[in-house]
Amino acid sequence: MTQTNILLGDHQCVVREAMHLLIEQRSDLHVVGEVGTGEAVLEAVVRHEPDLLIMEQALPGMPTIDVIRKTIETSSRTKVLMLSAQENRSAVEGALRSGAAGYVVKTACSKELMEAIDVVRDGRSYLSPSVAHHLVNAISHPGDSGSGGAASLTARERQVVQLIAEGLSSKEIAAHLGVSHKTVESHRASVMEKLDIHKASALVRYAIREGLVAL
Repeated sequence: MTQTNILLGDHQCVVREAMHLLIEQRSDLHVVGEVGTGEAVLEAVVRHEPDLLIMEQALPGMPTIDVIRKTIETSSRTKVLMLSAQENRSAVEGALRSGAAGYVVKTACSKELMEAIDVVRDGRSYLSPSVAHHLVNAISHPGDSGSGGAASLTARERQVVQLIAEGLSSKEIAAHLGVSHKTVESHRASVMEKLDIHKASALVRYAIREGLVAL
């Protein structure tokens, strides 16, 4: 079988190294690079033109959906497999609509990750069972509260909500994302308007309830 070249994108070095070691145990898979930001992903895609990009959903820097779209635009051969701690409908739909071919939760075992790699590189789509369950449940119960509001947020707005819920100030969020303080305040205001929320404490509770932040 032809060897599949894989690029890894995760802000945690230990996660990248663990995946690297796992993947390299198979002779038909080869890791061509490891990166920790959205911008670095795009640079590596240009340099390596990998067959598969495995990236986390909350990479620092560029919004996830932009990284996915630009990856596919830059290298049509590259398929994207998302690795995420989020199982909510808005996160999954955002990734898939942007062009991701698969979505694996970070609670998955190594066997599932390997299965997802095989499925996606064969041109098919893969969803972790728990994610598939949430999607089916959401579609079966479209009137449930919460899904519409979260789905209206952009990828960058979800990042801001996640960081607010984790206790970061606007100044700290700006430094983390590499944007201005004014930009963060603009995102915060947009989020609160879309969700009709007026206090930071209420926003944190909403984020936890919707699965926008992991406990």
